[in-house]
Amino acid sequence: MQHQPTSQERIEQGSLVTAEPTVTDPLAAERSGNSRPIGVFDSGLGGLTVARAMARALPHESIYYLGDTKRCPYGPRSEDEVRSFVMQAGRWLEAHDVKIMVIACNTATAAGLHLAQQLLRVPVIGVIAPGARAAINTTRTRKVGVLATELTVRSGAYRRAIHSLDAGVDVYGCPAPSFVEIVERELATGAHLQERWLEDGDIFDTPENRAEVRRTLSPLADRDVDTVVLGCTHFPLLAGPIEAALGPGVRVVSSAEETTRELTDILERREQLASESVTPRHRFATTSDNIAEFAAAGSFIFGQPLRSVEYVGPEELDALYHR
Repeated sequence: MQHQPTSQERIEQGSLVTAEPTVTDPLAAERSGNSRPIGVFDSGLGGLTVARAMARALPHESIYYLGDTKRCPYGPRSEDEVRSFVMQAGRWLEAHDVKIMVIACNTATAAGLHLAQQLLRVPVIGVIAPGARAAINTTRTRKVGVLATELTVRSGAYRRAIHSLDAGVDVYGCPAPSFVEIVERELATGAHLQERWLEDGDIFDTPENRAEVRRTLSPLADRDVDTVVLGCTHFPLLAGPIEAALGPGVRVVSSAEETTRELTDILERREQLASESVTPRHRFATTSDNIAEFAAAGSFIFGQPLRSVEYVGPEELDALYHR
C-alpha cells in the first residue's frame, strides 16, 4: 500500500524524513529582513514555471513554494472557494516568515489578489498585471487572445488589466478547461521517467495533445490576433502544441519573466533584495498525497532537483485560515 504522508513528513535530499510543524519555521530565527524567503503559491505544479524564472533572475533569493496539488484544478471552482484557498495559502506562508508573496496562478490571482493584499501583512503580487504588460509590449495589431482557465476568462481580469494599459486593444478570452488536467496528468503518469524528462523538453507535444489544443484554440482562428497570453502558469509546458496551432504569425507570451521583473523592482524599492553573501534555500510544500511524485515532476519544471519537499494537508491550511 502506498504510504500516505502526514503533515509532519517531507522529502529531504530524496528521502522521507520527519519534518518540523508546518506552521512554524525553525530557520526564521536565523533570518533577518532581506534574507527571508519569497513565498510562492500555485494551485499545483504550474507555478514552478514562475519560480524557475525567479530563481534564475534572483540567484541569491530563497524561495518557499506551496503547491495545492490535491485541490487542483482551480478553474472550474467558484471564485469564493478559490479566494478562500488563496487566503489559506497566504496565512501559511506568513507563518513561515516570507517577505513577499507571489500568487503564481492566474485563476487564484483573478479571484483572490485584492483580498490577499488587503488582509495579509506582507506585500502580495499576482501574475495577471505582468502578463497584460507583456501582451501590450508585444502586440502590433492591438488584437490579443487570452488563453486561460474558465474562471480567469469569466472574471474578465485580463481584459481589465490590458485595458488599463491600452483601452483600444481588442481582447478575446479563450477558455482552455482541459489544459491544466493534461499537464498534471502527463506529469503524474511520467514521474518514473524523470531522467528522460530532463533530456526531453517536448514530452507534452504528442498527437493527442496537439489535437486537443487545436480544438480549444479554434475560436481564435478568425479574430486576427497577433499575440496570445498564456493566462495560466501550467500552459507554458504546452507551448509547443500551442505555437503550432496558432501558426508563425502569432506570438505567445507568458507572465513568468514579467512577474520576476516586477518582483525585483518591488524588492529593490523596499531595499529587501538578499545580499550576494546569502546562500539561498529553496523549499517546497504540497497538498498532494504523493510527495515523491510531486518532487519528481517539480524537478523537471523547476529545472533542478527539489531537495526539500514537505506535505501540508488541506485541512491544516483551512484551520490556519479560520482560527
